[in-house]
Amino acid sequence: MQALTSLRTLLNDVPERLKRLPESKVGVKPDPTAWSGKEELGHLLDSAANNHQRIVRTQLEEHPAMPSYDGERWVVLHHYQQRDWHHLIQLWRSLNEQLLAVAEAIPESAWSRTCTIGDSGPLTLKFVVDDYVAHMMHHLRHIGIEVDHLVSV
Repeated sequence: MQALTSLRTLLNDVPERLKRLPESKVGVKPDPTAWSGKEELGHLLDSAANNHQRIVRTQLEEHPAMPSYDGERWVVLHHYQQRDWHHLIQLWRSLNEQLLAVAEAIPESAWSRTCTIGDSGPLTLKFVVDDYVAHMMHHLRHIGIEVDHLVSV
């Protein structure tokens, strides 16, 4: 599956590139209502945690109904702006390695299983994984990491 290949490639390449971004860049909010790079990477931590649950539960339960989450409030509650940048990078890599491990173990027959998220209609497990990787790439680009040459989703 292309999304899993892309995620594996991102995990191999992106952490070192994130480490090269200066604290003076990642700690700055472009305006008071926008996330800093730290907060945006923190949002990706929250996304990994939520999507990991979605991947596992969709395999264990018949059509699970899962909550959406308030990304803005999760970022505030975790205080990502005050956290160490290198620690956030380490967490990003670890959470995504965990998500990748469970996703790579999905049997072919399970990719069409469905769940709902918030008030969505039924979403296949394939859609959840594809959307997760596309969402990650969007935010990595916004932080300042060029990813288009690494993957094709």
